Amino acid sequence: MKKVWPFSFYFWQYAGVAFMAPFVVLYYQNLGFNGGQIGFLAGLAPLVTLFSAPLWTGLADATRQHRFIMTVTLLGGSLTIFAYPFLTTFVPVLLLVVLSNMFLAPVSSLADNATMSLLADEKDFYGRLRLGGTFGFAIAAPIAGQFVQSWGLKMAFWGCALLYLLALLTGQKFVRETGKVVSSAKVSLGSASRVLMANPRMLLFLVGALGGGFAMAMTNNYFFPYMKELGAKESTMGLALTLGTVCEVPIMFFGHRLLRYFKAYRLFILALVVTGIRLLLLSIAVNPTQALIIQLSNGLCFPAMWMAGVSYVDENAPAGMSATAQGIFGAAVFGVGTALGGFIGGALLESIGARGMCLVFGTVTMLIVAAILLIGRFLPAAQPQPAV
Repeated sequence: MKKVWPFSFYFWQYAGVAFMAPFVVLYYQNLGFNGGQIGFLAGLAPLVTLFSAPLWTGLADATRQHRFIMTVTLLGGSLTIFAYPFLTTFVPVLLLVVLSNMFLAPVSSLADNATMSLLADEKDFYGRLRLGGTFGFAIAAPIAGQFVQSWGLKMAFWGCALLYLLALLTGQKFVRETGKVVSSAKVSLGSASRVLMANPRMLLFLVGALGGGFAMAMTNNYFFPYMKELGAKESTMGLALTLGTVCEVPIMFFGHRLLRYFKAYRLFILALVVTGIRLLLLSIAVNPTQALIIQLSNGLCFPAMWMAGVSYVDENAPAGMSATAQGIFGAAVFGVGTALGGFIGGALLESIGARGMCLVFGTVTMLIVAAILLIGRFLPAAQPQPAV
């Protein structure tokens, strides 16, 4: 019964993501922002995450107030998202982007840490609980498309705010205040970071996480403008998201088998390779139907990468600092990587179009994978992480 709560949390959280995230750039375009402004806002959001996620998760580990931190951040995020439709000029929107992302930065890491702690000796089954997010996204995406098509872009933000509040209520049931106390040493974000960064394989993994975030920026920020360039309607855009999300189901459900067969690190690399190939295929698609077919590969992209990444970090986190380590991983993906993708994507969208942007993103992703594999051959074997 206790596993119902994280499953439900992920359902509401990613239903909220499905309502808002795909429409944000369309909202900016509707306000008349130019490519430079859109790229700046898209890149600024993850930069806020880069600094906020480790700080919030480090504070949660230091104070052992994980549930309180989750409550404050989700409530603040919901309120700021609700306010988006009331703003129409660049500077107020910029300030709201900073505030909303500052609050929401640690939410996924705190939830993942609590879920892995709850699973104890069944950590390989993380994917099955995270499947709640897949169902939430798949169900909410077409509903969001219809709402936006009927009542305008404001519904994307108001629907997201409501769904995040439901996630807040659900999170009270499984995010615990005591955290995962396994070390009596003083908790420090700096000390945990130093331990992680001293491991060259962890550094290489974080470079891969950065690459995954860079590639993900296209899906998160520019997929709907890409579909619009191909001539798709809003309802077709929602269908594309649903199709891609449905393809996550077998990957997440059988995630424990994938992790046991490939191990976390190799599955992580495989997901990056498939992501790069997917972007290259999107760059040569000429109509929405082809894009829908390419969406069938989505299950082996971000979902597999995130599942493998969470598992790898849990295995290698310093004792007593699991939430902080997950926060650093989240900052690499949603912070540095997504920021670079957001800034560069905005300029590419304006200069060479969405398909040209996919070509650049796919090429860069494959080059990052090649570099990781090459450098990894010269590194020593992985060593267990000491306590902080």
